[in-house]
Amino acid sequence: MTYIWRPPRSLVESTNVYRFMVEHGFGSYKELVKKSTEDIRWFWGNLPHWLDVEWYKEPRETVDLSNGPEWAKWYRGGSINLTYNVVDRIVKKGLGQREAFTWIGEDGAVRTYTYTSLQGEVERLASYLRGEGVKEGDVVSIYAPMMPESIIAMLAAIRIGAIASPIFSGFAPDAVAERLRLAESRVLLTVDGYYRRGRRIFLKPNADEAARRAGTVERMIVVERLGTETDWIEGRDVAYKDTVKSGREDPVEVDPEHPALLLFTSGTTGTPKGAVISHAGALLQPSKEHYFNLDIKPGWEAPGDKLWWITDIGWMMGPWQVIGAQFLGASHLMIEGAIDYPDKGRVWRIIDEYRVTHFGFAATVARMLKKLNPSPREEHRLDSIRAFGNTGEPIDPDTWLWVVRDVGGERSPMINLSGGTELFGCFVLPSPVVELKPSTLWGPGLGMDVDVVDDQGSPVRGTPGYLVARKPAPSMTRGLWRDPERYIRTYWSRFPGMWYHGDLALIDEDGLWYILGRADDLIKVAGKRIGPAEIESIINSHPAVAESACIGWPHEVKGEVIGCFATLKPGAEPSRELEEELKAMVAGKLGKPFKPEAILFVEDLPRTRSGKIMRRIIRSILRDMTLGNLAVLENPESIEVIKRRVEEFRRLMS
Repeated sequence: MTYIWRPPRSLVESTNVYRFMVEHGFGSYKELVKKSTEDIRWFWGNLPHWLDVEWYKEPRETVDLSNGPEWAKWYRGGSINLTYNVVDRIVKKGLGQREAFTWIGEDGAVRTYTYTSLQGEVERLASYLRGEGVKEGDVVSIYAPMMPESIIAMLAAIRIGAIASPIFSGFAPDAVAERLRLAESRVLLTVDGYYRRGRRIFLKPNADEAARRAGTVERMIVVERLGTETDWIEGRDVAYKDTVKSGREDPVEVDPEHPALLLFTSGTTGTPKGAVISHAGALLQPSKEHYFNLDIKPGWEAPGDKLWWITDIGWMMGPWQVIGAQFLGASHLMIEGAIDYPDKGRVWRIIDEYRVTHFGFAATVARMLKKLNPSPREEHRLDSIRAFGNTGEPIDPDTWLWVVRDVGGERSPMINLSGGTELFGCFVLPSPVVELKPSTLWGPGLGMDVDVVDDQGSPVRGTPGYLVARKPAPSMTRGLWRDPERYIRTYWSRFPGMWYHGDLALIDEDGLWYILGRADDLIKVAGKRIGPAEIESIINSHPAVAESACIGWPHEVKGEVIGCFATLKPGAEPSRELEEELKAMVAGKLGKPFKPEAILFVEDLPRTRSGKIMRRIIRSILRDMTLGNLAVLENPESIEVIKRRVEEFRRLMS
């Protein structure tokens, strides 16, 4: 019998969304979603009022579709500023002394900003940027980890109508230089370095080399985190502390369509795609999801909610966390370093000490935490958590159940969500008032008219298909950075009139939605299609397996066969018997055609710092292809192990 998580009545009646449904006469969450997706003008037109957005000028029209859904223009005639709404507006409400965020250093340093202290520092940095000649529409790049100055720089740039462009702090100089060059960034904020696993990671040399290669950077603002001597280029470099000594800059009024964020994708092939997120879109999408789906309470109603998503400012979820939590006057948390250093209990200890109410991660992070301590509630309270979140990759049922049961004690929902950088939010995700099966995302988000279709663009149910959006949303990228043709080709050409997102999805017999992985991860065995997540969830359910990654392995007869890589839990040993047992499990659950050709045991799988398994790298190894951008990897040493295992297998088969 399938496990079903049912929200307690007391939980349901305490939620933001339940109160909203009662006030507006909706009998169920499904009914509310249906109305919001069928009538996007009603939903998106009223949402700013429901969320208490402050406009400088109220818009006269919700959306203009005269140029088609690809080029929708939102909130015509209005003016707004994102930073005002997530900083100044909160102070104006009398919540200036509330905590905006707390940063925890790996060396024990802790820094907390109230909304008032945050406002002051944002104003001063904004004044400095304006004095340096930064104008509306200019790009200010940020190459630093998730730390207070990264957030302040992002909000200061947006405050004056410039565009903030966070860059993942794990990127090597080549990747950073490419993004600086594409953005034509004259100003770059970076940090001398940071701590990770007890080591000092020096970032300033990377920033210097990237700036040299890009040839665009005229001013580099340097945060002195480590306090070590670094090369200093006179006339270009300035210490962050000297940029926030004085000055004040009010937020500028901008069109709701004016760009706030430039978020480059990782660029696995070709040049990175630059997603351009508007002030209105960047404000409304995360705020909507935090309020209705995560159930974060507005600070003026119930102070104390605190969100911690394990992420980086250079990934979409970093700015998403900042904007959504702060718009509601809640607080958020960020940490320096690894989740399992200096000890395996760091995450759980932080949750208890700082009373984290909403805890999010990638599925691989959850599997890592489970491997480190399968029973965390034996040593930690964890009673502050009201909701969990997962994104970045599908979460297998075994890990989903562990989070809900063993970590949450079945009290808190798993808000499994999926969207993307180009959306700055989610297409599909549940709310805390609905019943959930393991791994499900429940269904469409509010105002998101999405579907699952086949190769011809016709709706499909009970079989995998492609995730599409039939209508636009305010947070969708406003084209791609200086490349409108690529934008149309990437998102709107596969199914004309529909946004093609590149994800495989499934709607089951109960109408519940599942994300099966990226469409380019699709495995085709003798003409039959299957997503890797479906196979991995079976393998991961074995008590000896920690996690796995399954890839289509080229085969001269079948086209592709299934090849899997698995890591084992402490105490488990790789063996031929275990491999055959896992193969039999997959064949028994999915049928003999989907029995893996090989299951190779490795010590680790290539993953990003946020925990996402990089299947495209494994696929490239199997196909003897160029591996592409490896700067995103947390553990590049895992690649050589996988290469050796592949060669060993090939020799055995030859």
